[in-house]
Amino acid sequence: MLYLDRPAWPWRGRLWSHLISDVSYAELHAFAEALGAPRRGFDRDHYDIPADRFAAAVWLGAQVVPSRELVRLLRAADLRRPKHLVNGRSLVPR
Repeated sequence: MLYLDRPAWPWRGRLWSHLISDVSYAELHAFAEALGAPRRGFDRDHYDIPADRFAAAVWLGAQVVPSRELVRLLRAADLRRPKHLVNGRSLVPR
């Protein structure tokens, strides 16, 4: 399943959402591609999605949840990749 939070994260003059999968990174990448999100929007365990793509993500099937729920879902699926564990290295997709 795919989830995202509401666009509330400001960066570069825009608001952003976080998009995650609780199944796999492959599912997440496939959904992001269908949404038209560039691969550079992937950050360790989620995609940063601009507010203007929020409605499309919901229309494509992503469920809207609070930000804290995203973290809980990632941890429960063992897909959470905090910055301190990455150390600047590429992650191997699951």
